[in-house]
Amino acid sequence: MSIEDKIKAAAKSAEGKLESAAGELTGDTQMQVEGKAKQVEAAAMQTSEDLKDKAKGVLDSIKEKIG
Repeated sequence: MSIEDKIKAAAKSAEGKLESAAGELTGDTQMQVEGKAKQVEAAAMQTSEDLKDKAKGVLDSIKEKIG
């Protein structure tokens, strides 16, 4: 995962946490839900990038064994 992608995912997660907390404080259910959705999106971004990293590692390992 590139540093840029890690920063984007972390920023999205922080944004979601802040939005959810603000919704909780103000009693705005829609804001809470939108904040939680951003947190889920950030987690999905992180998982996707982790899978890419692992796939690259597997491919690199196979290349080393072949040649």
